[in-house]
Formats: sequence, structure tokens, C-alpha cells
Amino acid sequence: MWLGHRRSLGLRASPVTGIGRNTAFRVKVLDNGPALAGEEPADRAVHWWCRAYPGHTRAGYPPVALVVTDAGPVALANRQEAVAELPADCWRAATTVRLHSDGRSDLPRRRGLTGSRRVQEQLAALNAAQDQRRTRWIQAAPAGLAEAAADVARPSGRDRTDWSRGLRDAEERLAALTRLHHPEATERIRALLAWAGVPAREATGGLKWYDLAVQRQLLAEDPDLVLAAFAARPPSPAQLDGAAGLFSSTEWIEAHGRQLPEPLRSTLIGHIEADGTEPMRFRLRHGYYGAERTA
Repeated sequence: MWLGHRRSLGLRASPVTGIGRNTAFRVKVLDNGPALAGEEPADRAVHWWCRAYPGHTRAGYPPVALVVTDAGPVALANRQEAVAELPADCWRAATTVRLHSDGRSDLPRRRGLTGSRRVQEQLAALNAAQDQRRTRWIQAAPAGLAEAAADVARPSGRDRTDWSRGLRDAEERLAALTRLHHPEATERIRALLAWAGVPAREATGGLKWYDLAVQRQLLAEDPDLVLAAFAARPPSPAQLDGAAGLFSSTEWIEAHGRQLPEPLRSTLIGHIEADGTEPMRFRLRHGYYGAERTA
């Protein structure tokens, strides 16, 4: 919904409207138009912004307020028309996208699916990509942990509170099973590091809640044992990917700083320079992993 000039928006208290920014979209006034002349006052009540900015086609509050400054009436009208046509290719009427707590996206069924076919295809592709990424993470779980990993990656719950509780319980089971199946600390840490390296090579980037579950297990280990695990034998590329994520995490840096002991420091920097992802190289340039800052 286009809302025109700043002074007439109610974004600040206005001497013209007297409406403050917190109430502009809620205030109702009586519509005295001929079409509603015979209606009761309650049925003639419309939102103030509907009268101030006519031309809308749907009821409710405008989702976006656009402010234009230094534009005359003609320029303002042209911009209104241009902006109104921008989403026409993708959206018809008012369709919203809801992102579920498990990463899936959906269109609310209660209002019907009004998005274009292209949007539906994009949402389906997004859901498929998220499912594939979860599957790869589960398949990369250390021995004996696949079932518990699936519970973390796909926690059940009727709402966000239930979902969060289910995720917490699933994480606790995963951590307990990790220690049960991998009781020796060095081997457990090396297995977790390789698992933690999986998201580094995902095209979608970032860390999902299930990736963070692995990182939290590593952060719960004795930091001296984590560092010693690299000295047991040369780390694999996957373990170095996991190390790059762990040693650049906020939690590790706040507790232990950015410096790493040799030869781990040189090994990790060499791995990043030779085969690191762009996020790893970015952090390297900014002084992570004990490297000299070059940016």
C-alpha cells in the first residue's frame, strides 16, 4: 500500500491529521459516501488510511509503508503506479509465505493459494533443497547416531513451544548417544569435527539448528582435548572444515580467543588457502584462526 509523503502519513504526529505513528493504521472514521448512506454508523466505519489513500482493493492494514520526499503530485502519482505494478508478475491479491520452524515454507491454506505458478515452483524447490540438506546431514552422522540425528533434524511439535521442547530433548539424546557410542574423547571429537564440517560445503550456506547441535557438543568438550585431537594424527579435510567453523564461532572466540597453537594454526590456514570456502577466506582475511589481518 502506497502511503505518499512523510508529513501526511502519521509516521510522526501531524498537525493536519493529528494522528501519531502508533495509531495511524488503526484509527477508523465514518465513510459518508452515497453507497453507504443507508448503513448503520458501525457499518460505515473504515480505516483512516483507506480514506486518505483511496484506490486499494483489499481490506485490512497495509503491510508496507513507503515514504517519498521531494516529489510533486505528478511524480508521486507516477511512482505510486510503478510500485503498484512491481509485484504483479509474482503475486495476485494478497498471499503471504509462512516459514515453519523446521525450515519449510508454506502458503496459508485458509486464504487459498493465490501465488503464481512460478512462485509455487520456487517454494517447492526450496522445500526440496531443505529436505536434501537435512538428509545429507543425517547420512554424515557418526556410527550409531543416524536415528538420533534424524530426531534432531526433524523434531516434532504442534507449535513452536512444542517444537523447541522436542528439539531440546532430541539434542540431549543425541549428546548422550554420542558419548555412549564414542566413549574415547579423541575419537569422539574427531568424529564430531568431521560432522561439523558438512555445512561448510552446502550451497545454501549458514548453520541450521541441527548443525548447531553438533557445534554445541564440541563446545562442551574440554578445549585442551579438542586441540589435542588434531595432534593425534593428521586431520582430514572434513575435520578441518569443521575446525574452521568451530574456531570462528562466537562461543569459542569469547572463551578462548582467536589464536591457535602450532602446528594446528598453519595446517588450518594452509587448508583454507588451498581449498577453503569464501566464508572461510573472509574470516582468514579478518584475522581469525590466528592469521594476520589483511582486510
